[in-house]
Amino acid sequence: MAKHNILTVNNLIKHYGQVKAVDGINFNVEQGMCFGLLGPNGAGKTTTIEIMEGILTADSGDVVINSDSDKPFNELIGIQFQHTALQDFLTVRETLNLFASFYEQHLAIEELLELCQLNEFIDRDSRLLSGGQRQRLLLALALINDPKIVFLDEPTTGLDPHSRRQFWQLIKRIKGQGKTVILTTHYMDEAEQLCDQIAIMDQGKIIEQGAPQALLNRHFQQVFMYLPLDNVSTEIIDVNQWQIRDNRVEIKSTDVEKTVSQLLALAIPLTGLHIKSANLDDLFLKLTGHSLGGEYD
Repeated sequence: MAKHNILTVNNLIKHYGQVKAVDGINFNVEQGMCFGLLGPNGAGKTTTIEIMEGILTADSGDVVINSDSDKPFNELIGIQFQHTALQDFLTVRETLNLFASFYEQHLAIEELLELCQLNEFIDRDSRLLSGGQRQRLLLALALINDPKIVFLDEPTTGLDPHSRRQFWQLIKRIKGQGKTVILTTHYMDEAEQLCDQIAIMDQGKIIEQGAPQALLNRHFQQVFMYLPLDNVSTEIIDVNQWQIRDNRVEIKSTDVEKTVSQLLALAIPLTGLHIKSANLDDLFLKLTGHSLGGEYD
């Protein structure tokens, strides 16, 4: 089946007082892809996604859903919020049945239990779930109406590394069913793992967008080589204009073998040498000049 743009964002603008939280952004989301909206807290990504979900109203611009379904907008989408209050004293199964009752049509509870790997604790009070288990339940609730588009707003914040990776596998399974996933995150490794396309936001603007690897290829032609600071004299660092980062010497190289030969010729010990390709963290730092972090969103 031919793919098409299932969602289009046109020149969105949103102010909070004097702060322009969203500043004229545009992008398209193709059916069946995972689209990542990336940036630090305060970049405007949560405001953007809440406009896309219909929770907030933009000051100007619009969001267009391109669907052949005659369902109303709120039945075409599913949302996993950053924070969701669940009814106390209900088990996982009872919680799913409660939310299913809100819709005339919904996925079978057994299908959701299997898809989101909830079977091991279906009779557990939702208050007693671990962080990862709770997020899997919230994902099931976002899928309960069988939406075409699933919004996930920083779904793995606060999870331990194992739980995060489990959740990534669930998102891949959902995308494999043909659903469109729109993900906000400030974890760049998460975006690299999951997203077909990304848009990087900073201070309310989209500063770059495209496929992750294509963006890295566009902005970086070199790899990063790191040596312990104690291995290299200050004079050699200064002469070669190498950088010092976190008690390590950073060397950018387009030819690793040539650079290693240069280090050996300078009698620099290679003990502790670490070589890595550029990743989205490096891209974000290059584009914005700062690491992830912020105050408002």
